[in-house]
Amino acid sequence: MAKLYFYFSAMNAGKTTTLLQSAHNYRERGMRVAILTPKLDFRAGSGTVASRIGLQAEGVAFERNDDLQHIIKADIAAHGPLHCVLVDEAQFLSKPQVWQLSEMVDALRIPVLCYGLRTDFRGELFEGSQYLLAWADELQEIKTICHSGKKATMNVRIDAQGRALQDGPQVEIGGNERYISVSRAEFKKVMRGEGTIEPLQTPLPL
Repeated sequence: MAKLYFYFSAMNAGKTTTLLQSAHNYRERGMRVAILTPKLDFRAGSGTVASRIGLQAEGVAFERNDDLQHIIKADIAAHGPLHCVLVDEAQFLSKPQVWQLSEMVDALRIPVLCYGLRTDFRGELFEGSQYLLAWADELQEIKTICHSGKKATMNVRIDAQGRALQDGPQVEIGGNERYISVSRAEFKKVMRGEGTIEPLQTPLPL
């Protein structure tokens, strides 16, 4: 039975790598998938879904006001049946778009797998994550580790000196140089201004 899935985590937990592996698994079995990715995340180029370990695939870039169900119906009309829809950076979905994804599951009988952050740098839910948490059939956390050794559940946006930022727009695209995943205890500490955080993730050796 088709379901709406939400795989969530803090930054740098391998969400996109997991998405790309899922897409590969379907395609390896001769099944067709569609990958949706928000246009505002253009770090790898608009429409390109890329992981930190070098894997990438082409997807369909969408805006916040786009009708995702219409996009998928048009894809099916042009290319034939779909066996799965995968959504990268799902925290950037709008409330109507999460509902459209649920319609793909309920009306079109297509499994939809969404991957994204749960909260922003202030510890607040993103709109897409809020409604995926409310409406998804299955929720699964992808775990990662804080520099303290505890499970990381929060995201910190840092400045050039490693200080935690508490103000600014909710959406500000960036990678390891701007965001660090930490435990709740560390989040409280740095948000109180107690110390700084250096970016810990360095490029993998070739």
